[in-house]
Amino acid sequence: MSLDAFSALLVSGLVLGSIYAMMASGLSLVWTTLGIFNFAHGVFMALGAYVAWTVSDAAGLNLWLGFAIAMSVAFMAGLGILIERTVVRPFYGQRDMLLITVMTTLAVMMFLEKGIQMLWGPRLKQLRPIVEGKVSLLGITISAQEAFIIVIAPLVLAALWAFLRWTSTGRGIRAVGQNPDAAKLIGINASAMFAVTFALSAVLAGFTGILLGSLRLLTPGLGAEPLIKAFIIVIFGGMGSLAGTIGAAYIIGLVEAFLITTVGFYWAPSALFIILIAVLLVRPEGLFGRRVA
Repeated sequence: MSLDAFSALLVSGLVLGSIYAMMASGLSLVWTTLGIFNFAHGVFMALGAYVAWTVSDAAGLNLWLGFAIAMSVAFMAGLGILIERTVVRPFYGQRDMLLITVMTTLAVMMFLEKGIQMLWGPRLKQLRPIVEGKVSLLGITISAQEAFIIVIAPLVLAALWAFLRWTSTGRGIRAVGQNPDAAKLIGINASAMFAVTFALSAVLAGFTGILLGSLRLLTPGLGAEPLIKAFIIVIFGGMGSLAGTIGAAYIIGLVEAFLITTVGFYWAPSALFIILIAVLLVRPEGLFGRRVA
């Protein structure tokens, strides 16, 4: 493999890994804190991209997407809180909460997908790049938008880590995730932490959808395939480990880029699944998960 081909593979893997890390981190955050899988996470991505498109393009606002992103983030935070209060909170403490919330969040996913199609129609749409132009990276020329994704993803994830580690709300979320009953005993409002967690997850999904929508055409099902990848990454990295999820996302992004180059785009997903199954056979707890005695 030539140096140029290796550089192109590395950059492609970093772009994929950056997208995967941001979309899977929100899913992992909900699982770590609430112990449920949010199947509406993928459609949150599509909705965030459509809201940004409406503000920036359909409304005729020639912006650098800054206002559009801000509006989308605010909308997604409110939507996350609304979903948590209406389809998750009523089932807290029930024995079958995990199964029930699978059904309720799947219902939200289908409802929102059909809502997107009714509001914006089936026609494909294109979200303008946040950063336009070309840049040179590792000796190859890529779009400035791809370079922006490589740079912004670690910054967003670092901000999430700092929020969870250094703020009182972040520490409350971590405490509730570890032991909600003990957290309540020391005065932490567990219900409020759950709502904030859903809001954070929805914001991460919406922002990821904006980045992905600037590389692909917008469709109501924009987040369907990324949702499957996000589930794989959360399991592969280790259930309940946000750091493991982020590490797994970049590993999978690089492996997928290598497989696309070697076995082709058609066979890459199958080969990726075979590799993941082989790893999980050796480490059922995930690549970075802790082995339980």
